[in-house]
Amino acid sequence: MEFPHISAALGAFLIMLQQLLMLSVGLHRTKAKVGIGLDGDPDLERKVRRHGNLAENAGLLVVVLALTEMSGASSNVVVGFAWAFAIARTLHAIGFMHLDGSHANLQGNRLFLISRVLGATATAWGGFGLGGYLAYVLLTT
Repeated sequence: MEFPHISAALGAFLIMLQQLLMLSVGLHRTKAKVGIGLDGDPDLERKVRRHGNLAENAGLLVVVLALTEMSGASSNVVVGFAWAFAIARTLHAIGFMHLDGSHANLQGNRLFLISRVLGATATAWGGFGLGGYLAYVLLTT
């Protein structure tokens, strides 16, 4: 069984993105003098959810991608899932860069909302696809 290089590369990207989002929350908390909670601050809420949503999704996906990679699955398929997830999570984070995306302001800049929706949708479908593909590989080998 070979080391899962593709999954490791995705993990390296995601941990760096995760740290950037965490720093964004920490800097906002320091500036706003909010230690715990949100204190009714919609910008802080947006940053906390942007950070949390990546944390909720990234770990399990990287583990399943690594299992898929180690199962002997096509490396092209693994690379495709890795790129799709990296792009999806980046789009989602971009969507949460502004209140128009995080709070679904239909009167504001819709690019943020579209980015959020595309990122979330691609994450969900990518997870379904990866899980289905791993199940297929396991059942047919």
